[in-house]
Amino acid sequence: MDLDYNPSRKSLIKNKWVATTAGIWIQCTAGSLYTFSIYSSVLKSSQDYDQSTLDTISVCKDLGANVGVLAGVLYSSAAGRVGPWVVLLAGAIQSFAGYFLMWLTVNGVLPRPPVAVMCLYMLLAAHAATFFNTTNVVTGVHNFPNYGGTIVGIMKGFLGLSGAILIQVYQTIFKDKPSSYLLLLALLPTISSLLLMSFVRMFKTNEEDEKQHLNGFSLVSVLIAAYLTAVIIIQNILKLNLLVRVITFVFLIGLLLSPIFIAIKAQREKSYRMLKSLLEHNQLEDETNLLDEHTTSTRQDLGEYHEISNVTDQVTHDDSLESRGDKNLVQALGTISFWFLFFTTACAMGSGLSTVNNMSQIGESLGYTSLEINTLVSLWSIWNFLGRIGAGYISDYFLHAKGCPRPLFMVIMLATMSIGYLVIAFGFPGALYLGSILVGICYGSQWSLMPTIASDLFGKTHLGTIFNTITIAGPVGSYLLSVKLVGYIYDREAPEFEKTCIGTHCFKLAFIIMASVTFLGSLVALALFVRTRNFYKNVLRPTVLHSIRESKIRVDM
Repeated sequence: MDLDYNPSRKSLIKNKWVATTAGIWIQCTAGSLYTFSIYSSVLKSSQDYDQSTLDTISVCKDLGANVGVLAGVLYSSAAGRVGPWVVLLAGAIQSFAGYFLMWLTVNGVLPRPPVAVMCLYMLLAAHAATFFNTTNVVTGVHNFPNYGGTIVGIMKGFLGLSGAILIQVYQTIFKDKPSSYLLLLALLPTISSLLLMSFVRMFKTNEEDEKQHLNGFSLVSVLIAAYLTAVIIIQNILKLNLLVRVITFVFLIGLLLSPIFIAIKAQREKSYRMLKSLLEHNQLEDETNLLDEHTTSTRQDLGEYHEISNVTDQVTHDDSLESRGDKNLVQALGTISFWFLFFTTACAMGSGLSTVNNMSQIGESLGYTSLEINTLVSLWSIWNFLGRIGAGYISDYFLHAKGCPRPLFMVIMLATMSIGYLVIAFGFPGALYLGSILVGICYGSQWSLMPTIASDLFGKTHLGTIFNTITIAGPVGSYLLSVKLVGYIYDREAPEFEKTCIGTHCFKLAFIIMASVTFLGSLVALALFVRTRNFYKNVLRPTVLHSIRESKIRVDM
């Protein structure tokens, strides 16, 4: 029996399942960074920017979105004492301030600011996303320590879908009004965070059927992704009238609301299970013989757990393992595993950002129409989502079933990413479609694998600070590969006195080099796999299985 269970203290709205649902909904509105192209044109025209200046503002967006150390520090210092809502509140304030000031500027309410000030607005708005993301990911890992990969995949997956969701809101309510979209971005993420932040909490409970209900959240996310894929393709082929757009949007809202029913079902099943256990326990107390038998059986089971714990303790004290117990950022920085993760993140996320940032020019150089390019850009978020949700779920499954280290999946994804870049490089018919699918899925997978591996190796106490520090590798890699490599080669290959390059030669060398970079990243990930395989097999897997079995026995007692 779960001794922490007390029906008089429990609430249907204060549990880990409602906290997960609230986190999902916040993530669904936190992906404004993926929709920069919607309002970039009005930003450029209203402020009389050239393309170089607009690119500078875009770099500030990427920088703010990937440097989340402050969010991690705030979470580590305040979430445990006050609650994760503090971090969400800080994000909401930044998001509103950044986008609202941009909206006022674009609409002429405020005078045209210097470029540096506009960069500050963009940096502030983008930086807010790290506070939303850190809160929901780290809280999820705390609430579901046995299924870290799955919950990180769910939270990161919904963030990946949020760009497509926000675009659907825009096309339904503010179509062809990009300045109004800026006001939407100022209000929607802020309001959703303020309304839901009190529900996002940490709960130190393990339940018997967590995997079943987490799979339910995953299934909902896949259904939403499939629906958005169909809608995006249809909207790029057909011109839908207002009524049809409203109907498709209402159906999308219905899908987005469905996670609450999973939360309600999970809590009801727990309440029923606990009540049944209480009744059975009371009955056993009245029947001495059954009570003795039950106690003996329980002691035998607990003896098995002590046996597992002893094995775990013996392996944990092996001096060859650096990753045992919780580490703070300074301690993590002193490990080789941290820098292996940093390097692989720079290779994967840096090259992925370089690809998506140049998707229009890549498609143009290979002869794709603007409609085909727009479809590819829109579908990128779907492939990104599939990688996020799939890598988290699969890595959890193989860890539990076989003790398979998560870095092995990073090796596979980086190697596959390298193949995707080679496919794009040689530019055969349909190459960009196939290549973008491979690269998009593998890029998304890194967003699930990296934070989960960081949690496995360095613990959960300072996870927000550690994984946000590793994330800095993304914009570093993007700058080196996009500006110093892709942009330089493209300009060199373009005809003299021309700014546009047409042909497979425009990006061929750049993508061959990026394929080599990601392959090198896969070799570093392989080294991390070799370094940590004993830890995953002999320490982490027994600990996780022990925790899962213990949660079941508490219910049965």
